[in-house]
Amino acid sequence: MISIDALAVEFSGSTLFSDVSFVINENDKIALMGKNGAGKSTLLKILAGIDKPTKGSVSAPKDAVIAYLPQHLLTEDKCTVFEETSKAFQTIFSMKEEIDSLNNELTVRTDYDSDDYMKIIERVSELSEKFYSIEEINYEAEVEKVLQGLGFLRSDFNCSTSEFSGGWRMRIELAKILLQKPDLILLDEPTNHMDIDSIEWLEDFLINQAKAVVVISHDRTFIDAITTRTIEVTMGRIYDYKAKYSHYLELRKDRRSQQQKQFEEQQKFIAETTEFIERFKGTYSKTLQVQSRVKMLEKLELVEVDEVDSSALRLKFPPAPRSGNYPVIVNELTKKYAEHTVFEKASLTIERGQKVAFVGKNGEGKSTMIKAIMKEIEIEGQLELGHNVQIGYFAQNQAALLDENLSIYETIDQIAVGDIRTKVKDILGAFMFGGEIAQKKVKVLSGGEKTRLAMIKLLLEPVNLLILDEPTNHLDMKTKDIIKDALKAFDGTLILVSHDRDFLDGLASKVFEFGNKRVKEHFEDVKGFLAKKKMDSLKEIEHKN
Repeated sequence: MISIDALAVEFSGSTLFSDVSFVINENDKIALMGKNGAGKSTLLKILAGIDKPTKGSVSAPKDAVIAYLPQHLLTEDKCTVFEETSKAFQTIFSMKEEIDSLNNELTVRTDYDSDDYMKIIERVSELSEKFYSIEEINYEAEVEKVLQGLGFLRSDFNCSTSEFSGGWRMRIELAKILLQKPDLILLDEPTNHMDIDSIEWLEDFLINQAKAVVVISHDRTFIDAITTRTIEVTMGRIYDYKAKYSHYLELRKDRRSQQQKQFEEQQKFIAETTEFIERFKGTYSKTLQVQSRVKMLEKLELVEVDEVDSSALRLKFPPAPRSGNYPVIVNELTKKYAEHTVFEKASLTIERGQKVAFVGKNGEGKSTMIKAIMKEIEIEGQLELGHNVQIGYFAQNQAALLDENLSIYETIDQIAVGDIRTKVKDILGAFMFGGEIAQKKVKVLSGGEKTRLAMIKLLLEPVNLLILDEPTNHLDMKTKDIIKDALKAFDGTLILVSHDRDFLDGLASKVFEFGNKRVKEHFEDVKGFLAKKKMDSLKEIEHKN
């Protein structure tokens, strides 16, 4: 059991949260929720022992193992994937090496009666008791199972970690955490850059094999699948519910409705009592009644209604200029890198106003197709853009491309032209960057805030073809919902790459499946497509040969 007692965090005189207390029990599966900037990642870092609170404490058993996966990390480039992942067992390996070394020392020493000799025997006994109490494990088999579950191929095992993108390196770190079988796993956005199959594997692992878990994630489906308890960080305090996220939303609504009702009833009672006191305070026959009611008001515990976090993104894409009937036509398209074929003789047609999803395992060609449409790479075959197509493009690493030394205002002001320059402050305000916040440097922003800032660029000029590659990474639930609603209302054409099942549901009306060097068109929406895939036990979309 891990206890969090009266935590408070303050930055530059302002309070992020205060008097936060709760307990993490063995096998708890907790969703840590709240808008970007509410303090979720800070709280996770405090639990991990990386950051210190301004006040309060975290108490854990002496031998408790707490493992933490941050949003961003750097993996060393000196190891292969298999070697790096095997470091999960380094503590056990080191224990065995020390036991062997001490036993060897005992065989050569002859000072049997000395204190040093007895200390070595005690140390060997202590280590041996720990080592041999550990369940016998086939380490290589465990490493292989977890790596494959997270999407790595056998052929990847002996490749250097330097050959992999940041998202794949994150999976290596996640594999190391899972293999340690810690008492508490802390995960900050673990599903970013993961395909659907790997997410489903992770869900199964966390539900059936992990002990306690605290997770920050904006993937609603993932959160609902693995957690049974929700802690919301909002307006400087927390609310703790023994319920999964979707049920928690209903309970929170009911809680505030009940509070409002009790508040109104109490205010009515206070008004009536105060009126009685004022009317009869000079009447001798009513003196005892007046005094009684005065004392009653003094002792009355006032009902408080939770402050509503009303800050919200107000987002609307400009009207789309009219394009040709078919903004994108791809015919017999092939893309190869050296000996590797990404896709071969791929064909697809996207009609004006359609909203389509590109789905498939990482590396099967989704982003490659987008680069082809953007004319960033050479291709074989035909790819035509329709008449008057104007593209707005949001890449996976868009937020990382921002200049961290500029302020939020400077970032937008330097790219705004014409009449839009007079509306920069209004635009920033609509994206919750109003007032003094606009002067904050990009480098101090959270991942979600950077994504919002990068998203503003799409609003500066009207476009009729939006191409969004993983736009929801690091965005909180509320912001995702608002962006989803804005995309539904967008009257242009949309190509969307996302692993977020909940975000895709109801947004994309057609699916293009990338896999096995082919692009296959499906006329169901994403929900129907996934349901069909599961019903037929078809996993081609998620598996490489």
